[in-house]
Amino acid sequence: MRIQAELIDRIANKIVTALIDGDYIVWEERPEKLEAIVNEIITADLMVEDDLNDEVRQLIDARTKEYERDLMDYGRVFQMVKTKLVRERGLIL
Repeated sequence: MRIQAELIDRIANKIVTALIDGDYIVWEERPEKLEAIVNEIITADLMVEDDLNDEVRQLIDARTKEYERDLMDYGRVFQMVKTKLVRERGLIL
């Protein structure tokens, strides 16, 4: 994940504060509870790309032999496979 946990905490806090102070939502429980929910949502969304990268690495490693890996441009193949999976799954990164 490219964003540190502390930054996600601050982002979640700012989102919740803006929603409650702007009267966009009515939240009768502690704001910290909503912050935790928002934090989980942000973290899960950011993990989608990390999980996809891991899957692409596994696919490439499983489908190429050692000598083929030496001949290919790994970065280019990685990006091509990743782009294809993103398109097939309708992901937004």
